[in-house]
Formats: sequence, C-alpha cells, structure tokens
Amino acid sequence: GIEFIDSYVFNKAEYIRFNSTVGRYVGYTELGVKNAEAWNKGPQLGQEQAELERFCKPNAALHYR
Repeated sequence: GIEFIDSYVFNKAEYIRFNSTVGRYVGYTELGVKNAEAWNKGPQLGQEQAELERFCKPNAALHYR
C-alpha cells in the first residue's frame, strides 16, 4: 500500500502531520496537538482523505505500473 503524509512546518520544526496510515492528524508541539484535535473534528480531515483518493492513489498506480 501507499502512505500519504502531509506535514506542517513552522520555523523548521514540524508541528502537525496528517498520516494516511493513522487516518488522522497528529500534533508534535503544544500548538500542533491543539490543532490536531480541532482538525480531526473539522472539514480538514475529510479534505486530506479526499486528496488521498483524488491525487495519491491514481498517481501511485501510474508510478508503480
């Protein structure tokens, strides 16, 4: 399978990440944890999952042919 990771970085430090294997956002700083809690309940989570279906899976299929 494939894994889609979308990282958010501020001042060269990753503070939050969406990981398709985990299926949700994970925070790595105090702010990131707070954002992850909110984003996992809001429309952002659905948008990440839609990107996985729209972009990642079709392109992975082309790449691994």
